[in-house]
Amino acid sequence: MPTLLALYAHPDDEAFSGGVLAHYAKLGVDVHLICATRGESGKITDPSLSHITDLGAQREQELRDSCKALGIHGPIFLGYHDSGRFERTQNENSNAFMHQDIFEVEAKLRPYIEELQPDILVTFDPHGGYGHIDHLIIHRAVTALFYSSGTPKRLFYNVMPIAFSERMAQSGINQNLDPKVYGVTDATIAVRLNVAHVLDQKMASMQSHKSQMGANSRFAQMPPEYIQQMQEGMKWEHFALGGTRTPIHTFPLKGLFDGLGYDFD
Repeated sequence: MPTLLALYAHPDDEAFSGGVLAHYAKLGVDVHLICATRGESGKITDPSLSHITDLGAQREQELRDSCKALGIHGPIFLGYHDSGRFERTQNENSNAFMHQDIFEVEAKLRPYIEELQPDILVTFDPHGGYGHIDHLIIHRAVTALFYSSGTPKRLFYNVMPIAFSERMAQSGINQNLDPKVYGVTDATIAVRLNVAHVLDQKMASMQSHKSQMGANSRFAQMPPEYIQQMQEGMKWEHFALGGTRTPIHTFPLKGLFDGLGYDFD
């Protein structure tokens, strides 16, 4: 059975490739998700959830609900602590993901490669989407894992085209990040996949993260015109090629499995 393994840092990170995960699950691909932390240092943005005292447990359940919406296997948690951001940064927490040795994280991931035998790995790009330290840690560990494990056929990074990154900058949601740094040129994109047919699943997945998608979230506070643009943008997902053990006969590829001998892509 063809197998895809996505590896991210926090519950809700799977939104970066939720359409692709749902798309391939519908095609019969065995889709798995590894999450390094339980998102304990997030910020509750839904006032109705302000009573929650164990945010990690809440976000763990939200991720389980998200995986169910996407039609993929339930998440595998590595057990690290969310490093947080800004005033919530866990500088003194030795279990925070930001303080972990990347080689040890790589070693902790290797048994899952041996067990699942994935054809495809998907994770963050070298800028971690928007520079979160935990995103950078998982990117580096997964990239090292691809090269040391010798098993997965391809490694992909989810990326944003510069044009989309510029729209994000205009909306204010990207926290003043330079689009030319955090976006990529069209020539960098190896796979551009239309996921409009699973958009309902992708939206249901995102809405599963109630604590992060509430009325006080950055998304909810975006101007209506940018929300509409973002929803249009979510019909497409983009990936750069991080590594391959198979020939690439055409570029860009039709999909993540293009040329691997399966009857899709």
